[in-house]
Amino acid sequence: MALSVTRTRHSLVKPSEKTPSTTLDLSVLDKTPVLRCIARTLHVYRHGHDHGPAATSSSTVIRGALSRALVPYYPLAGRLIESNLQIECSGQGVWFVEAFANTTLDALNYFDDHHVFAIPYDDLLPHDQFPDGDPLVQMQVTGFACGGFVIGLKFCHSICDGLGAAQFLNAVGELARGAEHPRITPVWHRDFINTSSSGVPLPHHVPPPPPPMQINYRLEQSIIDISMDNINKLKQEFKESTGGHISCSTFDIVAASFWSCRTKAILISKLENDRPQETSTFVFFANCRQLLEPPLPEGFYGNCFFPVVIKAGSEWLAGASNGDVVKLIQQAKTKLPSEVAKYLNKKNGSQQEEDPFTPPVGYNTLFLSEWGRLGFNQVDFGWGPPVHIIPIQGSSIIPAGIMGWLPPPNKGVRLMTWCTEEAHCQPFLRHISKLYSSS
Repeated sequence: MALSVTRTRHSLVKPSEKTPSTTLDLSVLDKTPVLRCIARTLHVYRHGHDHGPAATSSSTVIRGALSRALVPYYPLAGRLIESNLQIECSGQGVWFVEAFANTTLDALNYFDDHHVFAIPYDDLLPHDQFPDGDPLVQMQVTGFACGGFVIGLKFCHSICDGLGAAQFLNAVGELARGAEHPRITPVWHRDFINTSSSGVPLPHHVPPPPPPMQINYRLEQSIIDISMDNINKLKQEFKESTGGHISCSTFDIVAASFWSCRTKAILISKLENDRPQETSTFVFFANCRQLLEPPLPEGFYGNCFFPVVIKAGSEWLAGASNGDVVKLIQQAKTKLPSEVAKYLNKKNGSQQEEDPFTPPVGYNTLFLSEWGRLGFNQVDFGWGPPVHIIPIQGSSIIPAGIMGWLPPPNKGVRLMTWCTEEAHCQPFLRHISKLYSSS
């Protein structure tokens, strides 16, 4: 059934009480050029009203809770000063759109199938123009005829990472369910890097994001669902291969299979006598809140992650076992504390060999983000947690995957990818399917 969405109301939602009028500095990590983007997600909820039209009930509750949440989270109601990436705490508010869809979520299978990329994102996301600067948070609540609803969310990445955005949404959910105040008190604390002593450069003029790359490939989109039974079998095989001494995580298993199967798919498409000696780069992002001295306080909602960059020969990757690649990933993870310390404590004026926040971008670099533990799946506005979360492709040129959980009651991992051009897509899917089906 075709989806038709009608937007019925839109306005700025301001804090429900007077908030401080000030200008706040972002951290050095917040100002990383790669974060000058908008993160976009869809949050699908099965229920959204007790009586009356769904669009009125769910949106009214969320709107009221959002206004209250913006009191402790008042910086989110401000605007980004582009010239130096500061936050002007103006209390202007976040953008809120109410909409109604002409069908039921059940008729669309709750957007839970392998046609998820056919979703009309533009209909479910807010897309207005703002002459006075974009709101840092933009939200559209689309009610469906069944009573369920979908939240289309746009979040300024410079002010929050995934954990921070989820913390804010959980606060809105708690207030929507009747709490007097959020369980976690938000903490700004963006001066956790002492630039005067660490030497991390804080430029007077913030450089713009790098210009778009010239590319000659088009990334295909695919979804890979992996049962927890198959993941556990590979985890057990890995442990047995180490004599029972070393365990691995679900992330380790999925990351290793993602990287190696994609590399193998690319190499087999090339002639045996025409394989260049290539290096494959794998990048994932690790929360480093607890790696700082002292650790960041509970409630911090800014960016605090560090890219783990691993390089290996493509030929080696294609021939390695999944366990061998797991070991490579684990070795990189053990170096994370020292790599973070090295980044934060480098001397003034010293040149780092390679900025970890600007890894090489191209077809031979694969990115992976883990979303299953961010907290989006727990956000409850009063009718239960979401059926699932749908991340939206952020770049058309960066090969990437996002790792989340399968929608309940299924148990396992859903890997949403934009990582191969057409010639490599089916071989990649065959390799990864074979690995898990044989486990």
